[in-house]
Amino acid sequence: MENLTTKYLGLTLKSPVIMSSSRLTSTIENLKEAEDNGAGAVVLKSLFEEQIIHSISEIPVSESYPESDDYISFYTRSHSIDEYLNLIRSAKSSLNIPVIPSINCFSSHGWTDFARDIVDAGADALEINVFFLPLDRKKSAADSEKIYFDLIEKLKAKVSVPIALKIGFRFSNILYMIDQFYMRGVEGVVLFNRFYEPDIDINHMEIVPASIFSSEGDRRNVLRWIAMTSAQVIKINISASTAVHSGEDAVRYLLAGADTVQVCSVLYKKGIPFLKTINNQIKEWMSKNSFKNIDEFRGKLNWRNYEKPSVFERTQFMKYFSSED
Repeated sequence: MENLTTKYLGLTLKSPVIMSSSRLTSTIENLKEAEDNGAGAVVLKSLFEEQIIHSISEIPVSESYPESDDYISFYTRSHSIDEYLNLIRSAKSSLNIPVIPSINCFSSHGWTDFARDIVDAGADALEINVFFLPLDRKKSAADSEKIYFDLIEKLKAKVSVPIALKIGFRFSNILYMIDQFYMRGVEGVVLFNRFYEPDIDINHMEIVPASIFSSEGDRRNVLRWIAMTSAQVIKINISASTAVHSGEDAVRYLLAGADTVQVCSVLYKKGIPFLKTINNQIKEWMSKNSFKNIDEFRGKLNWRNYEKPSVFERTQFMKYFSSED
């Protein structure tokens, strides 16, 4: 019998397949359905730093009663947090799989004090989805990187549960950053987050959002960096978080060295029960290749273990084609 059990963030998961943070993970009914269909863990819909700040900025300022405005601002902020804390508590009381809240942020200001409340509500771990778009041409890369380091240090001072950073690939040296995360006590990285991206509607001459769903082509860059990261001599967990549309996709990431895979886009298209199909497809592949558990093949094709590691280093087509007969 094929065993899908894996370890992630110090937690034992019955499957490496995690339902990723999205609108689908915002209700107890969906979370239960995910567990019933074999999810190893769930990442709750993100609480946004922007969302909290925006809700406060929308409140009109009263010149006559500034004290009341302060109270309303505090209540609005607390109410947003309270709803999220209730979701965590309900999930923990209803599920037998790990519950991982998610915070989507761009700074370490104004929200890290709530991290302890989130943990106290029952979080098994925290996923911090952090990214900001550098817009100041006079700010160095080191200045931008320091924001991540400051955030880690503040969180580590407030919570004791494992932390995973969900990051983008827009660093000058991804492996350096992941090493620095590890040195500061981060237990896991999620590669990679998906961003809002603009497109242009030429018929109406307007800026419109690009598709929010992943496609097969999005997998390649993630695969490269998982294979490179898992080959390092650091014990940091890796979760793949783009273009997991089937069990075969999950196997690809596990072979590259991922500990878990996070599923989102395909569940919008095929429904939460498709989690069971993904698990079955992983088992079928394992049976076909005589693997009894995931540890037997995890990382088998990463940068260190593959016989031709240069395939992960190659970036130019000319280098590839010039080697062909």
